[in-house]
Amino acid sequence: MQLWKGRFSKEIDPKTNDFNSSIKFDSRMYKEDIEGSIAHATMLCTQGIISSDDLGLIVEGLNNIKTEIENGELLIDPNAEDIHTFVEGELTQRVGAAGKRLHTARSRNDQVALDIRLYLRHECDDVYKQLTELIDVLCKKAEQYAGAVMPGYTHLQRAQPITFGHHLMAYAEMLLRDKERLIDAKNRMNYCPLGSCALAGTTYNTNREMTAEALGFNGAMQNSLDGVSDRDFCMELASALSILMVHLSRFSEEIVLWCSWEFKFIELDDAFSTGSSIMPQKKNPDITELIRGKSGRVFGDLTTLLTMMKGLPLAYNKDMQEDKEAIFDAFDTVKMCLTAFIPMLDTMTALTDNMRKAAAGGFINATDCADYLVGKGLPFRDAYKATGEIVALCIAEGLTLETLPIEKYKGICETFDEGVYEAINLDKCVNDRTSLGGPAPQNVLSQVERVKNLNK
Repeated sequence: MQLWKGRFSKEIDPKTNDFNSSIKFDSRMYKEDIEGSIAHATMLCTQGIISSDDLGLIVEGLNNIKTEIENGELLIDPNAEDIHTFVEGELTQRVGAAGKRLHTARSRNDQVALDIRLYLRHECDDVYKQLTELIDVLCKKAEQYAGAVMPGYTHLQRAQPITFGHHLMAYAEMLLRDKERLIDAKNRMNYCPLGSCALAGTTYNTNREMTAEALGFNGAMQNSLDGVSDRDFCMELASALSILMVHLSRFSEEIVLWCSWEFKFIELDDAFSTGSSIMPQKKNPDITELIRGKSGRVFGDLTTLLTMMKGLPLAYNKDMQEDKEAIFDAFDTVKMCLTAFIPMLDTMTALTDNMRKAAAGGFINATDCADYLVGKGLPFRDAYKATGEIVALCIAEGLTLETLPIEKYKGICETFDEGVYEAINLDKCVNDRTSLGGPAPQNVLSQVERVKNLNK
């Protein structure tokens, strides 16, 4: 059934109908379509636009349709133009003229704008819950490894000593921002377009604030053109999801590195790894590799939405039908990635001995060596130069800062004494970094408590 057939004398070409149809992807919004229709019908009745008898038939019919779809008694017709057409057609078959009155004072333009907002509210809540769970796992792991010394990196070169707990909490901070972005976008989305009709509102005495309140919105959209043509919320949510996927992809890349024999900082549980079809020794971090790859898919969904909207005049254009496939795919992909990532991280084991061994071999305590000289009164730039010469000497002689004899230290700078060995001790280097945000174990534990409180 096409709701617009009155103007046309010919049946639509079947291939054109398939091209025009959105039922394959918007059928997932059947609950939202029914919820919005019940709110709309209730408002129409309250305003005296339809009778209470019609309202009773509409509400009962819509609830029955919802129940039958959910229990499998009623299958959504794949030949329907869209979910809105299917539900209205099914309702009219069941309740007759009352069903035909449901569409009074609304258009499919404001109807679909409503449905997608209602649907994406639930999707935001789902991802928010998953992020909360992931942050909880990170906090648990960070507490466990608050004192596990590892090298921190810049340019993928060993740089300064940190702890594994400190590293994990960096991702917890990123994910907190991801949650904030989702909530901010959801709040900006939470205004009701229903009643904007096709683009110019209606001559009926409707009450848009009533339907907005009934559907849990913060209010009604204030401009009818904007009400039907706005898809900022799709672009904004896709942007928030893209940034989230950047974070998951960066984390995944580190896990891939840490799993390698070159690092061997962590061990993934066998349940979250795969093998090779030809190399029996392999244990591959496929989940993280897939997440790394799927990030591009979400970025593509954002690009689709931006490109789709950039040249559209007001108000509604059929191009906007493409919004659903893109934003639905973005949410589906993110939820799938989080579903796999959370238990994988929860069962991951840190190989702390390997981390500490790596930390001991990269001169990552050189800054502390220079700071030791500064504490003795040497200007920082002079201390920096002397420490650089010490590192070069260690490399030439196959030694470390810990094993270089004090005579060699003094040969480069007389300010050195035996106290340097305490200053460059890795545990001391980490424990003394108590500045806000630093890797000292007590700092990590304080950060965990702060994040736990914010993550509730």
